[in-house]
Amino acid sequence: MTSSVPEYYAVDRARFEAEIVPAGRPAVLRGLVADWPIVAAAREGAEALAAYLRARATDEPAEAWFGDPAIDGRFGFTEDFEGYNHDRRLATIDQLLDLLLRQRGSASPFAIYAGALPVAKHVPGFRAENAMPLLDAERRMLVSLWLGNRTKTAAHWDLPQNLACVVMGRRRFTLFPTDQVANLYVGPLDLTLAGQPSSLVDIDAPDFARHPKFAAALEQAQVAELEPGDVLYMPSLWWHAVRGLDEIGAMVNYWWRDAPAGTTTPLSALYHAILTLGPVAQREREAWRAMFDHYVFRADDPVAHLPPDARGVLGERTPGMLARLKDLIARSLR
Repeated sequence: MTSSVPEYYAVDRARFEAEIVPAGRPAVLRGLVADWPIVAAAREGAEALAAYLRARATDEPAEAWFGDPAIDGRFGFTEDFEGYNHDRRLATIDQLLDLLLRQRGSASPFAIYAGALPVAKHVPGFRAENAMPLLDAERRMLVSLWLGNRTKTAAHWDLPQNLACVVMGRRRFTLFPTDQVANLYVGPLDLTLAGQPSSLVDIDAPDFARHPKFAAALEQAQVAELEPGDVLYMPSLWWHAVRGLDEIGAMVNYWWRDAPAGTTTPLSALYHAILTLGPVAQREREAWRAMFDHYVFRADDPVAHLPPDARGVLGERTPGMLARLKDLIARSLR
């Protein structure tokens, strides 16, 4: 029912930029970061990885998730959506490593997960030692560290493009195209696990009686199983569920957007559209679809017939234009 993510070997930046990114589809880049010093340390074992990180980590605490063995590593909500099925506490990288190492060999370990720890804050020397060959070092990006054990992350999307680099432990990614949103039974937009809406379906044991449309999503799913040193490229907005397959796992993510600095998330526009279009009649919503296609998705050039100085908020993105647009939005909310 699923297919495998296409695999590539010996990819350089030129091929990545000319072939893989423009295709707009996930790609496994085998062995891309196999020569990273942190991967070499992990290859020697969990203690060696821990020693590598301890020698470079700050004592800055970060949020980590801790779940009872009964959740089987699957973080989510309580049945009534009043809270989470796990605890969230602050811990340093040193403390997280202690907890992970202590649970090795346990038949029913507590689930431990710390995600999106900015390396600039928590492991400041990481990028200098472990270079990403596919991205310009001067590019504006967020680089994050992930630590955990056999945990399961619900299917969700990320706004930026993503290079997920496996450092230790195998990871299985199950990916779905963006247009499968209606088949993934997504939870509330305004109550999320980590910022983005996520699927309520248990990817590993789906309940088709409760989530029948998920069968259609599986027809479009792609699966990738990564080893240490492998990298998964994920385009913006692809849904992805992630499962750690080994006792200790570590991963580093590179996130970036091809958008001007300061560009806010389009999720804000979705919220605004729900506010303004949600209560109106279907016929009017369909009419606004034509407006959005014209002015936002640019099926054609909506201002080609206007001189540059008369294009207003549809013209060049100057600081003045952006301020004018934000003022229009603020006034509409008042």
